[in-house]
Amino acid sequence: MKIKIITILFIATYFVSFAQKNTDELFRVDGTKVSVLEFKKVYEKNLNIVQDENQKKIKENLDLFINFKLKLKEAYRLKLNETKRYKREIETYKNQLISPYLQDTTYLSTLVKDAYYRTKYKVNVSHVLVKVDRNATPADTLIAYNKIQKARKEVLSGKDFDKVALAYSDDQSVKNNLGNVGYFTAFRMVYPFENNAYKTKIGEISEPFKTSYGYHFLKVNDLQLSDGEVEVAHLLITDQSKKGKILVDSIYTSLKNGANFEQLVLKYSKDKSTVLSEGKLPKFGIGTMVKPFEVASFKLKNTNDISMPFKTQYGWHIVKLLKKYPVKSFKKMKNELTKKVKASGGARMSDLHVLQRLKSEYKIVEFEKTKAVFNSEGIRASNKDTLQQVILSINNKKIKQAAFFDYIRNRRHKSIAVLFNDFKNEEVLTYFKEHLKFTEPEFANTLQEYQDGLIVFDFMQQKVWDKSTKDSVGLKNYFYKNKSKYSFKELSNNKGQVMNDYQEFLDKELIATLRKRYPVIIKKRTLKKLIKQYASHE
Repeated sequence: MKIKIITILFIATYFVSFAQKNTDELFRVDGTKVSVLEFKKVYEKNLNIVQDENQKKIKENLDLFINFKLKLKEAYRLKLNETKRYKREIETYKNQLISPYLQDTTYLSTLVKDAYYRTKYKVNVSHVLVKVDRNATPADTLIAYNKIQKARKEVLSGKDFDKVALAYSDDQSVKNNLGNVGYFTAFRMVYPFENNAYKTKIGEISEPFKTSYGYHFLKVNDLQLSDGEVEVAHLLITDQSKKGKILVDSIYTSLKNGANFEQLVLKYSKDKSTVLSEGKLPKFGIGTMVKPFEVASFKLKNTNDISMPFKTQYGWHIVKLLKKYPVKSFKKMKNELTKKVKASGGARMSDLHVLQRLKSEYKIVEFEKTKAVFNSEGIRASNKDTLQQVILSINNKKIKQAAFFDYIRNRRHKSIAVLFNDFKNEEVLTYFKEHLKFTEPEFANTLQEYQDGLIVFDFMQQKVWDKSTKDSVGLKNYFYKNKSKYSFKELSNNKGQVMNDYQEFLDKELIATLRKRYPVIIKKRTLKKLIKQYASHE
């Protein structure tokens, strides 16, 4: 929402011009030059947005742009860009902006094709989970890792999977399902779980892998063509006693004798969220609903077929099939799947492909002697201040031992060699992100646009918008001083209109103050040429 507000704030935000030389100066604010090119980018962008001819005039747009520059100057003087909130929001936005540059389009295409296969086929797996708390110590993480390895070895040695799951798994459902999570398709599970399920052959055991829940390994039980999605309506009786069973059976008998399903839903169903829509639920696929509900729904063959009563933890249900949605062709699903892949953890796997490319492009040097220090026992207890030699360089960036020391301090379940490789990969990606603004002008422009837009937003929030909403005395005084311009007698009759007028008043006062503080010099001859150039818009 804030991004939209920033964009609209001054009709359009501006782009800083990089790599442009010998451009004419249009104006300067407190000695800072602004080129014709910089203004033209904003102005031409505005022409595609506004409909009012008055808003297309050069002078009016130039005034808005100068006002923006004045507010920007003052916001930076007040160091609003140094607040924790501002830095946090910029970092978040920057990471979002960088994300597409970390995606290998070729590999992304492969992931989309994988997603289609995983939508077309449903997989059934059993798993063992050893939980690892998000804030687990390295020692606790190592214990969990050793435990999952031990459980997997027992399965590989021939012990029944169900028994191993009961003995080791921290999944609360294991007592009921013996580790079998049932069928699911793409995007129903966290990506590492889905990926391992579809990459493991039927009857085989996967390698241990980690998700946000902890360590897992799984066994693939079956792979079948997916049933697509279904749309159903249901009637719910929450009474799970004998009385509830008698009631649901009598309703089912009525339905078999021709009673209207929708009318019975309105009369008996206890699902308040669907009763007014005649029991209708949004369409769903495998792995979405509780298992008994899913089984009963997908078992129905024809439109308007009605299931026998069945029970879930919510009570007794009767389901009516409204429509079936078979899996569409890849061509029809490609755009939808691409969006889903980009939004899921799967898209991040393409980082690895970008990483390999960067490693081949960058000059990377590992300093073996300074790296060897970390092979000694007790290295994690060393004094960080003594670890100041260069251990790795990426192009012209030198990284000291202390950085690797910080990296390994709370990572104990991997060898130093593996940790150094992970560390190097992270540093390569960090270097790429740090230098992206020098290699990608569009990225630099967009980031600068957002940075300046956000700081001016915060400035206006502080100087204008908060005052109009929180300063009730100021608002009242403004209303009584300007009472003659309003048709109503009391502020409460139309507070919104007065508040808008008060904001406009505060903004004009603010601009007047800033124009006194920061001299604005307009190059009149350059402006005249510019007006002539855009005469068709005047």
